Amino acid sequence: MTIERIYTGKKPAIRLPKGTVDTQTHMFLPGFPAIDPGPPLPEGLPSPDDYRRVMDWLGIDRVVVTQGNAHQGDNENLLACLADMGDVARGVAVIDGTTSDMELQRLHDGGVRGARIMDLPGGAVGLEGLEAVDAKAKAMDWVVAVQFDGSHILDHMPRLIAIESRFIIDHHGKFFSGTTPDSAEIAAVKSLIDRGNCWFKFAGCYESSKTGGPDYPDIAAISRDLAAHAPERILWGTNWPHNLAKTTAEYPNDAALLDTVLGWIESEADRKTILVDNPESLFGFS
Repeated sequence: MTIERIYTGKKPAIRLPKGTVDTQTHMFLPGFPAIDPGPPLPEGLPSPDDYRRVMDWLGIDRVVVTQGNAHQGDNENLLACLADMGDVARGVAVIDGTTSDMELQRLHDGGVRGARIMDLPGGAVGLEGLEAVDAKAKAMDWVVAVQFDGSHILDHMPRLIAIESRFIIDHHGKFFSGTTPDSAEIAAVKSLIDRGNCWFKFAGCYESSKTGGPDYPDIAAISRDLAAHAPERILWGTNWPHNLAKTTAEYPNDAALLDTVLGWIESEADRKTILVDNPESLFGFS
């Protein structure tokens, strides 16, 4: 093994409110091989049982499982993980314009409440498929999780403004070229949020921070700004099992990362809104 993941340890200093939803995870079970041209499966196949240990460690009650790039458009591993997790879990699948109504209903019955657009290397469906995915998601009352290099958000605004479903700008916007609260890119995010159908997810800050940890001050600045602007449109996720980490040294401590990221949300009332109320309604938790 080249990587040893951490599933328990010292509790985070910030106590999560009852009903907290982790909106960004991937999980894997045996029997579902990787599909080209996606990346390989993560070493050790981090599983639902492994994640339950993390839930107990951090105090998480519910979870959203996102289809991993390794499985491209084959959602069978996702459905198996949702069945294993039970009613505490909802899913975000990969669909496209050819996905049938029967398949959409099968996914819905299996706990799926969202569709994924991944416009970065390894993604199964990029922005070129957004309109078709949006139409099908709207018909199912699903959310669309959209991930792209936020440095180009101004170029994508006409397409983003036209989204009719509820949608999420994923992974802190992934502004790979860097940005500040005063940047035009953040003004664009706020304008999308203010339209009423856009959410912004705090997850994976280490993937796009140019200043680096443990405090990620560049991501902290824009996150504090957006949380203050519209806490009712912010989500949070662990990004477990941190698939881009390839060695033990790179693997984050989830308790420390939780304290860092949720420390950017100063009000306990806002934390409850972000951790419980927003994802509960967005992903159809009872």
